[in-house]
Amino acid sequence: MQKVLDREENAENINTQLSLIKQKLGQAFLMLQVKDDSFDVDDVYKIYCGKDTKMEMGVIAAYQDHNNYYKKLIGKDLKVVSWQKFENTKGHLQEFIKGKYKQKDLKLGKLKYQFIKDFEYYLRTEQNMQQSTINKNLQRFKKMINFAVAHEYLDRNPFLMHKPKPVKKEVVYLSKYELYGLQKKELGNRRLEEVRDCFVFCCYTGLAFKEMSNLRKEHIIKGSDGKNWIKLKRQKTGKSISVPLLPVAQEILDNYCDRFRDGRVLPTKTNAHFNAYLKEIADLCELKINLTHHIARKTFATTVLLLNDVPMEVVSKLLGHSRISITQAHYGQILEEKVQKEMAKLADKLN
Repeated sequence: MQKVLDREENAENINTQLSLIKQKLGQAFLMLQVKDDSFDVDDVYKIYCGKDTKMEMGVIAAYQDHNNYYKKLIGKDLKVVSWQKFENTKGHLQEFIKGKYKQKDLKLGKLKYQFIKDFEYYLRTEQNMQQSTINKNLQRFKKMINFAVAHEYLDRNPFLMHKPKPVKKEVVYLSKYELYGLQKKELGNRRLEEVRDCFVFCCYTGLAFKEMSNLRKEHIIKGSDGKNWIKLKRQKTGKSISVPLLPVAQEILDNYCDRFRDGRVLPTKTNAHFNAYLKEIADLCELKINLTHHIARKTFATTVLLLNDVPMEVVSKLLGHSRISITQAHYGQILEEKVQKEMAKLADKLN
């Protein structure tokens, strides 16, 4: 602490006042330390001035409140894996605040748009995340901020100006020639043939791996059209889906459905084994792509549906997407390619 020189007028009085100010500030600082909450110089000054010392909620404290709220919904409206993802994002925020601000937490009122940009930069540079993963973390953080605003922990939303960077992923799928070749290939191995059949079945139904593995006889329902339909709830979204059994899928089902006594209709493998066998199959079929189960779902959406003029809204419904915008984001480029080809044909006719 600086002092007034003794030779100055009223030096003793001024130095006494300065000493008292220092003492009061020290007391305020100690009071905040005892509370073991995050605080800053503004809080010290408030206590010094005798103002309301009610602590403002911090980012991590609000996030924990958010997670505790949604934890009670696990098994009802929320899956445990979704809740765990919120916990993971909270962990990244804790490390970011600790590293950048040298604090355990940061007041919600201190949140600015730049905080979001800095957090995004941290995820990319320090955590080495891809943009799609960064967007997911920011999306979960935004949900917490909306929660904080709704509960009046925060009076403004710093995400109002934020727009996630678009991520363009190439849609990888089998062409109709590759799909047909896969269907007809003699593999000479029962294990590989079972995996191939299950994969092809999903190419004509769009089922995700868990939905395929858990498919039972009770999920096969006779529709009003007199044909068999798959009716179940998507594991990922909980949304009900109805998918007609196209002839190829029905033929595969007929080959397997009477083999199992537990109600299953298809042979099952673990996801890891299934994808490992698909790599063997891809080599035998001379496919130049990294063949995984998810490509079956992409093939259903593109080769089987969109490229056969099935409307986007129908594709969205058959895939069980929660919003048509999700389908458009993933498969809009396929329609663009189709439009280009059709316009090229038109141009040739007009020449």
